[in-house]
Amino acid sequence: MQNSYIEEMIQDRRCLHRRPELGWTEFETTALIVKRLRRLGFQVLLGTHYLNPKFIMGRDESAVEQAMQRALENGVDEAFLNETERYTGCVGIYKTGRPGPVTAFRFDIDALPIEETDAADHEANLAGYRSERKGLMHACGHDGHTAVGLAVAHWISDRRDNLCGTIKLIFQPAEEGTRGALPIAESGILDDVDFMIGSHIGNCCRLGEVGICLGGSLATTKLDVNFTGLAAHAGLAPEKGRNALFAACNAATTLAGIPRNSQGSTRISVGKLVAGESRNVIPVHAYMQVEVRGETEEVNDYMTENVKRISTNIAKAYDVKCDCQIVGRATTLLSTQKACAVLEKVAKNLDGVSSVRNIEKVAGSEDCTWLIRKVVKHGGEGAMFLFGCNHNGHHRSDFSIQDRESLPIGFGMFTGFLSEVNMK
Repeated sequence: MQNSYIEEMIQDRRCLHRRPELGWTEFETTALIVKRLRRLGFQVLLGTHYLNPKFIMGRDESAVEQAMQRALENGVDEAFLNETERYTGCVGIYKTGRPGPVTAFRFDIDALPIEETDAADHEANLAGYRSERKGLMHACGHDGHTAVGLAVAHWISDRRDNLCGTIKLIFQPAEEGTRGALPIAESGILDDVDFMIGSHIGNCCRLGEVGICLGGSLATTKLDVNFTGLAAHAGLAPEKGRNALFAACNAATTLAGIPRNSQGSTRISVGKLVAGESRNVIPVHAYMQVEVRGETEEVNDYMTENVKRISTNIAKAYDVKCDCQIVGRATTLLSTQKACAVLEKVAKNLDGVSSVRNIEKVAGSEDCTWLIRKVVKHGGEGAMFLFGCNHNGHHRSDFSIQDRESLPIGFGMFTGFLSEVNMK
């Protein structure tokens, strides 16, 4: 591998790490990606040209507005922001003009609401690229994914005379919360795709390891539950109030008791609960962020319906209103044998890879599953792979990826795949 690709990836990853952006607000990140893709000769689709708005979930318009203003203040051109139609992410398309398969890769671009550690031995602090945005961090490696995608785009442009078919690079917003892939899957841009490949850094793979994901990945539903009560003076007339906080607390503990399902593994988490107005006011508002997961779609639906039922009935018991909104979803991974076989062949011949293993069940959830399922359902091939790093755990303030060693493996997997299926 040419050192220029490695250095470019490292520079891009660390630049992105400094400026993390949450899902649906990644305007600075999108601007960087689009500028690079266009310079390399890609056709770029933005906004509703690659997203179906009917399937968008978990998008806060006020946060989008603030992000666009921040992007303007940080040098993003207003004409470009207008071109996005207020949606982040993009798809870069490279048509070689020669017969061949249509291959699509997914690279997610969003960060997390986590404050990065200030520990002196943390890799971003040692090398001087710690997050500049308080309370936000690339704590899952999506900055590395984006950097790999941009390097792959450069590789494609450099080999335009040797490739065939069409290549689509999907830079996906809002993977966290599983909100961004379904609108892409339902937009029509995958209808002609023959191969759909996704990846993730870390997970159960350590540095030098590559995992070929044969299946698994838990289906998941993300829910926002709002309880609305009635205010009253907590000392003078508490009976006139309706306590949303008590309803939410009762719901949160009761949800943990949902019976598990004999048809497959389940998960439930109440990750956030915000409630109340003041010490001496009966709480009017309470807000919970809940997620469920299931080994199958059916088991996940079972968990989802139980969350709705329990929350609604507890609200009735406390005489408060309850509103349950689904704000994110992902399905299970539907891999194909052919795509997995190509990935395994590439991994076994790739410098820096110490071991290759098949993974039957991937822990956690991943909304790239929507993209893969869409392609497989119309007769195409699809799969995911993991490329390792020595991390301390995803979604932690000290998450690290050893970018100089790990990213070249991710890059080599994608370019190796293209060498197998899109090289003339």
